[in-house]
Amino acid sequence: MHRRITGQLAIATHNPGKLAEMRELLAPHGIEAISAGELGLAEPAETGTTFIANARIKAIAASRAAKLPAFADDSGLVVDALDGAPGIHSARWAGADKDFTAAMARIERLLQERGATTPDKRKAHFVSALCVAWPDGHLEEVEARVDGTLVWPPRGSAGFGYDPAFLPDGHQRTFGEMTSVEKHGLPPLGLGLSHRARAFVKLAEMCLEPA
Repeated sequence: MHRRITGQLAIATHNPGKLAEMRELLAPHGIEAISAGELGLAEPAETGTTFIANARIKAIAASRAAKLPAFADDSGLVVDALDGAPGIHSARWAGADKDFTAAMARIERLLQERGATTPDKRKAHFVSALCVAWPDGHLEEVEARVDGTLVWPPRGSAGFGYDPAFLPDGHQRTFGEMTSVEKHGLPPLGLGLSHRARAFVKLAEMCLEPA
């Protein structure tokens, strides 16, 4: 039986980009989102081997510490020609300084080394796994993806992470060139295009009152 989210919800992330997207998605549903930083929550070690496992680790840790329902996202970029890398290590590839410009350059260097120079050899997808954990141990989990192609050089300064290098299928602009509404806004304002938006739609159907 699915459980409804009401009132306050702890957002188990210290990533300001993710936090902003989550707050925008939750706001129409009347949910008060409180960040892990605002609650003074530590970041748990992400020891899972899948996106959903790491989302679960973060949500459970935040829920126990905050004594509130907690919402966590684990997401990343999966590059076909790199055997799925960086995958669950997407954030780690940016290093302690969160230098995604360097991370995108690393991916491009590896693609060039493998001869992945044409669009058909540069396929990739973003994955977003969402988990909501309650203090009593109840969990709700969903996962979604968006497919696309990697471009070089990166284009646009919007979004965050690998967005400027990712051209979603069927579009002419990268995530880095799209407004937040275009990237993850939900109908009628947006198309629900991003991996996080698509996962959120699934979660909303299970756990949120209609906006």
